[in-house]
Amino acid sequence: MVNTQVTLSGLTLDNPVIPASGTFGYGHEFAELYDINCLGSFSFKGTTREPRFGNPTPRIAETPAGMLNAVGLQNPGIDKVISEELPRLREYFSKPVIANISGFSAEEYAYCCERIDAEPQVGLIEVNISCPNVHDGGMSFGTTPQSAANITRIIKSVTTKPVYMKLSPNVADIAEIARACEDAGADGISLINTLLGMRIDLRRRRPLLKNTTGGLSGSAIFPVALRMVWQVYEAVSIPIIGMGGVSCTEDVIEMMMAGASAVEIGAANLVNPYICKQIVEELPTKMAELGIQDLKEIIGGAHQ
Repeated sequence: MVNTQVTLSGLTLDNPVIPASGTFGYGHEFAELYDINCLGSFSFKGTTREPRFGNPTPRIAETPAGMLNAVGLQNPGIDKVISEELPRLREYFSKPVIANISGFSAEEYAYCCERIDAEPQVGLIEVNISCPNVHDGGMSFGTTPQSAANITRIIKSVTTKPVYMKLSPNVADIAEIARACEDAGADGISLINTLLGMRIDLRRRRPLLKNTTGGLSGSAIFPVALRMVWQVYEAVSIPIIGMGGVSCTEDVIEMMMAGASAVEIGAANLVNPYICKQIVEELPTKMAELGIQDLKEIIGGAHQ
């Protein structure tokens, strides 16, 4: 009998499979398809202080082996998430959920994280620091070690639950930023967010996305994500949630061998809504095939 359990900062998951924020909503639609309690957990949609409609359309575009999105953090706002989404979630999900929080100022991050920290359903807070800082010329919070450390310290000062900083790959040295977050008190690191990309409509001779650029996700970015998880594992001693192009059971195991303690699956949910359930079901068989008795034994196992 193999052991698929993993631990994230004291939070034990039945397995490492976590649908990624922005691809699983608040779980409701997927709960109509299968019992989502089979998952390790899931990261709910990126939540801000105020409701957001998001960016104008078109804001999704297909690419070879992936997709571009410029949805723009569409969400109902923290008040409605707490008053409506979390009570509804209790009806079909009995495990601790991962709260994904976004913001456009340090004050907004602190406000949202402090509010969500008080919710008993939330087991872990994942902080998206790829958002532009409206008080710093629009530069993303996760672009420099200094700004990443600063926002980490602010959030840790108002929370009691584990805080995982979700890093952008669109930086010079992601390992340096991860180290800065760890030094500032982060309990873990999530990576990677999407890569910046674009497409052009040949007939209109204009960018395909109204926003011009968007975030590239899907299996095309898996080797980049794997390389960055590898680098961050060598740089920090806190747990890592790995993500970026994961689309099958083998990818999950590979990501863990690179250093991830758990793995998020994003764009693959939009191609096959049952993919996370399938990976959970296939995992024990694949582990037995590879001679893996306990998943925890392979975390960072490729580093020799």
